[in-house]
Amino acid sequence: MNSIWELETFYRKRNVIIVGAGFTGLWTAISIKEKFPEKTVLIIEKNSIPLGASTRNAGFACFGSLTEIIADSKKMGWEKTLELVKMRFDGLQKIQNYFKNSEIDFELCGGFEILNNDEPLHKIDEVNEKLKLITGIDKTYFLSQNKIKEFGLEKSKFLIENPFEGSLHSGKLLQKLLQKCQELKVEFLFGTEVQQVVENAHDVKVQLSEELSIKTDKLIHCTNAFASKFLTEEEIIPARGQIILTEPIENLKLKGTFHYDEGFYYFRNLGNRILLGGGRNQDFKTEETTAFETTDFLQNHLENFLREIILPNQNIEISLRWSGIMAMGIEKNPIVKQVSERQFCAVRLSGMGVALAPKIGEVITEMVFV
Repeated sequence: MNSIWELETFYRKRNVIIVGAGFTGLWTAISIKEKFPEKTVLIIEKNSIPLGASTRNAGFACFGSLTEIIADSKKMGWEKTLELVKMRFDGLQKIQNYFKNSEIDFELCGGFEILNNDEPLHKIDEVNEKLKLITGIDKTYFLSQNKIKEFGLEKSKFLIENPFEGSLHSGKLLQKLLQKCQELKVEFLFGTEVQQVVENAHDVKVQLSEELSIKTDKLIHCTNAFASKFLTEEEIIPARGQIILTEPIENLKLKGTFHYDEGFYYFRNLGNRILLGGGRNQDFKTEETTAFETTDFLQNHLENFLREIILPNQNIEISLRWSGIMAMGIEKNPIVKQVSERQFCAVRLSGMGVALAPKIGEVITEMVFV
């Protein structure tokens, strides 16, 4: 049994409980406390550090490559696509306004996309015209052929550049968000898994073990791919992203964040090393999982991609391999909604959590406290 001291402090009732301490959970807590400082907010995280996609991604500060935006507009229509791009763009602006670049290793090094056929180039003017209202410039995407040689990407036919994108250090960004939460008096329970959620007329009971529960007025699910345990009605498809990181490479020419094949491949320089991830479109079914593993098939595939496309004819050693779990759906738009009288969710960020979470936090705050 718990003591009176525990029950009246750590396990007391809160105004809001957020499940999940990744980017979405943290930005949501910050938004709530900035708008309603008197509200008590507790974040429950089942791991000892935030896990899932937030600490396991590639550290891209991107809002979508040209081919990705063209593909989305065909699938979802322009209105939804532009809404999503604006949210990502604004989210990246918010990160830059919030933290000094040096605090989170933010580098506005440009976003690049490798193309091997000219079909998307026929659409570039139309896309730029549509994005003008969001980015404020005439040419968000433009051909940058001179950089192909500069980056050592001679096997690539076309290179599209976007000046608004860059890279950051996901771990440092999470640490800064955690510090911000602590300044705002957000409370945390790490290493604690929610077993069950019971909602009644007056509150929500969040069951942590057979004998231990915490009550709250409102509960917000921010566990992305892992939310399907409680949000059984929603379409949440887990998508594992596998990544490799090379040992340092002498005279590395590559600098910036790069996409290939509608964003299914993504790579960047991390100092003088290459970080490369993706390729799950080679093995969709296997990668629809919440298991943090790497597979020989995809790891070999990524290594081949590295040696053929990025650094041809070079001897490269791999220093680290890992995977992160994203959440996808038939469409790219996130699920941000009220799911019952006292429960809400902000999940399924389609691999764009870095950019989307700062704005999603604001949207869900408005919903919870209408």
